[in-house]
Amino acid sequence: MGMERITSQIGERDFIIETGKLAKQAHGAVLLQYGETVVLATAVSEKEADPGKDFFPLTIDYREKLYAAGKIPGGYFKREGRPSTKETLTSRLIDRPIRSVFIKDYHNETQVLLNVVSFDGENDPDIVAMNAASAALIVSDIPFENPVGAVRVGLIDGELIVNPTIEQLVKSDLDLVVAGTREKIVMIEAGAREVPEDMMIKALFFGHEQIKKICAAQDELRKKAGKPKREVVKTEVPEALKQKIAGVATNSAFKTIFDGNSKEERESALDQFYKEKVLAQFDPAAEDFCEKTVKAVFEKLEKAYVREMIVKEGRRPDGRSFRDIREISCEVGVLPRTHGSSLFTRGQTQALCVTTLGTGADEQRIEALEGEVRRRFLLHYNFPPSSVGETGRTGGTGRREIGHGALAERALAPVMPYPEEFPYVVRLVSDILESNGSSSMATVCGGTLALMDAGVPLRAPVAGIAIGLIEDSQGSQWKVLTDIAGIEDFLGDMDFKAAGTTEGLTALQMDLKIAGISEEILREAFDHAKEARFKILEMITATIPTPRAELSAYAPRIKKVQINPDKIGALIGPGGKVIRALCDETGAKVDIDDSGTVTVASTNGDAMELALKRIREITAEAEIGAIYQGTVRKLMAFGAFCEIIPGQDGLCHVSEVSDGFVKDVGEYLRVGDVVPVKVIGIENGKINLSIKQAKPGGVPKLAPEDQEPVGAGDRGPSRDRGPRRDRGGPRRR
Repeated sequence: MGMERITSQIGERDFIIETGKLAKQAHGAVLLQYGETVVLATAVSEKEADPGKDFFPLTIDYREKLYAAGKIPGGYFKREGRPSTKETLTSRLIDRPIRSVFIKDYHNETQVLLNVVSFDGENDPDIVAMNAASAALIVSDIPFENPVGAVRVGLIDGELIVNPTIEQLVKSDLDLVVAGTREKIVMIEAGAREVPEDMMIKALFFGHEQIKKICAAQDELRKKAGKPKREVVKTEVPEALKQKIAGVATNSAFKTIFDGNSKEERESALDQFYKEKVLAQFDPAAEDFCEKTVKAVFEKLEKAYVREMIVKEGRRPDGRSFRDIREISCEVGVLPRTHGSSLFTRGQTQALCVTTLGTGADEQRIEALEGEVRRRFLLHYNFPPSSVGETGRTGGTGRREIGHGALAERALAPVMPYPEEFPYVVRLVSDILESNGSSSMATVCGGTLALMDAGVPLRAPVAGIAIGLIEDSQGSQWKVLTDIAGIEDFLGDMDFKAAGTTEGLTALQMDLKIAGISEEILREAFDHAKEARFKILEMITATIPTPRAELSAYAPRIKKVQINPDKIGALIGPGGKVIRALCDETGAKVDIDDSGTVTVASTNGDAMELALKRIREITAEAEIGAIYQGTVRKLMAFGAFCEIIPGQDGLCHVSEVSDGFVKDVGEYLRVGDVVPVKVIGIENGKINLSIKQAKPGGVPKLAPEDQEPVGAGDRGPSRDRGPRRDRGGPRRR
């Protein structure tokens, strides 16, 4: 097969897809270029399904090669290691829309690998990779029939922009990633600076118009270079088996189990009913018995009952109306020694959130394609198996935890104070103690409470809520649900999370299990989310109306002083000797940036003042007319060099040492002597000193045995010659 290329115009740049030249042993491979950012995508799928799997085992692996930006990785090994947070989040971003439109009966192991091979510093490769993944599947023999396109939408000065550059995105009030098919939107991921719902909806459909063009380009590529799709073998369940299970798992039986029962009671009753009524009908020793099939049929009947109960009867499993929020409890200051803490409970979802304030030394620095990235606000989300009453592995952070934490961080970041207003690095940790629906949005609410409890001056409180959807099999009837519980998420068609302030949205995420939703459903979901968000914000502000005016007694206090950048070297000292000694002496943390801004942090007020005093002493500038205690560093025929400030010395001319004629300065001064000196002039950075103007009469002549020759000493640090007399005191005889 020869190489084929399709070129389309998306935004201000060419969108170029190539296939047939690279990675030809993969089942599908494309090279997608946007600007000078290029991603290579390969798709491979096993020929046979694993009989032990009743789900779609899809793996999306996105990796950024540093050579793409002309860089060599840091560290000892000098090669890329485990996936970064950005790579993990992008892998999830690609997986969600691709998975939602795959043929439901396809269970073959499938892997899509995406490698960033060129990066131009302007066009983020995540959007390029999303489109490349779909294109690789489209040209392959893998049964992926409906192309998916993705774009990023920005909002600058009220104008919507498709695929803004990295530089433009810094100025944008919106960072919206939207993915969809030709017909409908299937996935949303957004961060925003309090963007109103109407503008967000407008941005979504603005982006979808560009998606249609991307899908058309993929269709054109398939016509030219696509392989015939392999046949999907559907696993048929014998009708007799389905009828046998349906005979006992009736709607009336499910009604008895669901009505008025809590989650734990319902799960216990379902388990007991399955074992005693459903499984008991079969002989486990029979040759054709397969418990997995029996369980799957039973769960399908359960799903059908719940969905019909919601859509047709207008009832939810826990009896709430479609707009009701479960009972909410907000507490702050729940932990005694943390800088800020909260406990947010909504129904059976509970988040313990803790804020920690740090200094510039705690800032996270990340090596990335676009250069070093620095982060001053960190949100970490933990989801232990105990939160859902299960046992399981604990250890490294999983993709799900990274994704949920990133969503909550995106929701809170737009209201965080600027470093100039609040010079702290802020870490927020959310430990999920219970989960029955939308723990990420509980993290947003609990996080707001914990940040305000810590005294972080948020520009506005933020709340979040999860909205669900249930459609009938024809798609003609549907219900939008506020504050979905776990069962409604698991059995439903949509997970729509929205967070924001009273002014607008700060974060948005939507995932579907169906092939897109209509504008009417989307607008109703936004309406449900806004109403619920405002109710929760009222509860948050009733608990803590404003951020605390005083920080915790255990939080560091931070003060900043500005020094002459030329003094940075003196403050740091050779090999960091001076700054380390200062920190060891005072117990304070000291950070210095290249502009000369020195940040001092300490939980002890006396240590803070001592550190500031030392810094002022070390970095002080000589002032004309000021008197200093100078240390003699070197003797010359024309005078003595005296250090008046650490790292800064001046010349006391021989005529300014003492009254009368001074022939040899070594007859009056020794290296290491401490004498009062007055600054009498500064010219071109050179400081002129006078001893006799600082001390009337100057210094007396030394005894012959104490005198030193001209040229003694140096202009560096004093040599250790034992104690020296203060030449302002009485002379020894």
